[in-house]
Amino acid sequence: MNKQPEITEKTRQTFINVFCDLYSQKPIEKISIQEIANQSGYNRSTFYQYFTDIYELLDYVEESVLKSIKEEMASRELSTHTFQDALQCLENAEEISVLKALFGDYGSVHFVERLKREIPFERLIADFPTNDTLAPYLIEFYISTLISLFRLWIRNGKDLSSEELVKLIDSLFANGIKPYYIFGTVSEGETRRGFYDI
Repeated sequence: MNKQPEITEKTRQTFINVFCDLYSQKPIEKISIQEIANQSGYNRSTFYQYFTDIYELLDYVEESVLKSIKEEMASRELSTHTFQDALQCLENAEEISVLKALFGDYGSVHFVERLKREIPFERLIADFPTNDTLAPYLIEFYISTLISLFRLWIRNGKDLSSEELVKLIDSLFANGIKPYYIFGTVSEGETRRGFYDI
C-alpha cells in the first residue's frame, strides 16, 4: 500500500526544514543524518527513503531554489527596474529559512557560483555591450554585488525593507559609496536616510 503523496511530501519537507535550520548554524560536515532524523521525529531508515545522504539533500534544496527562481524569472515581464526584479525573484523563490541556510555563513560558495552560472541575471542588465571586452567584467561585478548584498540582507534578517534595499543598490551603482562617507567615516544620519536623498 502506497503512502499518500501529501504525507510523503510533508515528510520530505520536514527533513528539508530541519536540515536548513542546522545548515544555517553549522557546516555541513558537522551535520549527521541521525541528527536530522532525530530532530525531524523520524528514524534514519525513513531519511534514506528520501535521500541517499546529506549531500543529496543539499543538492535537492539547491535544485529546488534554482528551479523556483528560473520559473519566477520566466513568468514575469521584467520591468525597467532590473534589480527589483532580481530581488523579487530571489525573495519569492523559497522560504526565507532555506535562503538563510544557502546564503548563510556555512552556505557553500558552490551554490553562489551555480546561481550566477545558471540564472540569466545578465538579461537584467540593460544596455550592456555584449561584444565589448569589458562586458564580462561588468556583468560579473553587477551580479556579484547583487548577490552579496542580497546575502547580507538575508543574514541581517531583512533589516531594511526591500524598497530601501533597492534604493540603496540603485544609489551605489549610480553614485558609488563616496556619498555615504565623510573623511572615511559614515556620516550621521546617512545610514538610513542618505540613499533617499541622492
